[in-house]
Amino acid sequence: MDIYFIYATTIFALSYIAIISDKIHKTKVVLVGASLMLVCNVLTQHEAFYEEALGIDYNVIFLLIGMMIIVNIFSKTGIFQYLAIKSAKLAKGEPFRIMIIFALITAFASALLDNVTTVLLLVPVILLIAAELEIDPIPFIFSVIFASNIGGTATLIGDPPNIMIASKLSLTFMDFIYHLTPAILIILPFFFLMMKLMFGKGLHVKEELKQRIMNMDENDLIKDSRLLIKSLIVFVMVVTGFVLHGLLHLELATIAMAGAGLLLLISGEETEDIFRGVEWPTIFFFIGLFIIVGGIVKVGLVTKLSDAMVVLTNPSPDNMFITTTVMLWLSAFCSAIIGNIPYVATMIPMTAEMANNVFSSDMGYESAINQPGMMPVWWAMALGACLGGNGSLVGASANVVAIGMAEKAGVSISFGKFLIYGIPVMMLTLVISMLYIWLRYYYLQIYI
Repeated sequence: MDIYFIYATTIFALSYIAIISDKIHKTKVVLVGASLMLVCNVLTQHEAFYEEALGIDYNVIFLLIGMMIIVNIFSKTGIFQYLAIKSAKLAKGEPFRIMIIFALITAFASALLDNVTTVLLLVPVILLIAAELEIDPIPFIFSVIFASNIGGTATLIGDPPNIMIASKLSLTFMDFIYHLTPAILIILPFFFLMMKLMFGKGLHVKEELKQRIMNMDENDLIKDSRLLIKSLIVFVMVVTGFVLHGLLHLELATIAMAGAGLLLLISGEETEDIFRGVEWPTIFFFIGLFIIVGGIVKVGLVTKLSDAMVVLTNPSPDNMFITTTVMLWLSAFCSAIIGNIPYVATMIPMTAEMANNVFSSDMGYESAINQPGMMPVWWAMALGACLGGNGSLVGASANVVAIGMAEKAGVSISFGKFLIYGIPVMMLTLVISMLYIWLRYYYLQIYI
């Protein structure tokens, strides 16, 4: 066996074990793993830094950096806290109504921003409102986590796995709106019903406590109205650019970075302060992960996994339903176990290799992965990975961030407790997703 195959496979396996164990910060793990790929000469530095097929996907990296800068400036206006308190008052202080409104806000915000940013902004407000109502904040925290992963599934920028898939296939913002948003709109009402069944009975408070919420003045939370106007204008421009980027012939990262630069220029905020708010550990996690996955692609491990997938599901150009179904459920459970970001980073090249095997190789690699018959498999990967993030505490970055913030506030949520609520939500959304995929792509055969 090739020594470099042994090196790459060992580094990959040990890195994943360390990530799952959660004993060492995942960014430290992948940076050490990426360094070992280079030191052991599995990848050359040129391959890791400059070759698209094996190295860092800079479109993903700079899209994330750009959006983090924009959202960091946006958050300084207080608009998210304003919306949260306003929503609680619209609900008349009724806990379950507050939960549903917060979940709706979270789902919508996660689709337009990203789910990690959304929970960072909303969890502190949830804790505040729960304290005012003297009620257990855990149901509210769960509902926001679940809604963030569900809402983030709907768009290209909502969840990192979607960004990674879009970058590989050159998909547009509107491709995700056409294919995934309808599924999420179907899922949300059933999700709200499940929240009612899970938490509805325990959400009762005294009238005088509801009045506390009604007496709060949300207008005091807007810290800088001029910055809010500037941020809204730039944000609308960026989202419009995402929608039209195919017509503009601009990459998503270009649009995000242009928006970030413009908002930095006109905001008047200190550059150093804004850059401190960027989630650099997340950025470097992606960088290290891309290099590790590039190593196993180069040595052929991904090709072997792809061949196994072909044997298991027996796909053909005329019948990809079994492959699509397996992809949906495999993506969900693997994402719940190891996290959806490392899972998708590994599966993208494997699935691309499978597409190249199934469809005629003479049509070219790029054409094979974008074949109409192949697209339901990619959408199943996106749905499974994003919705599977609800399956466990480590399933998605948003989960870890929200639980960490809750623990700082003295609210402890164990891995087991998360499973009790997360697994049923994941299973419900997967069943609906499977029915949606079957109905749309294999019964009605709507591929556009």
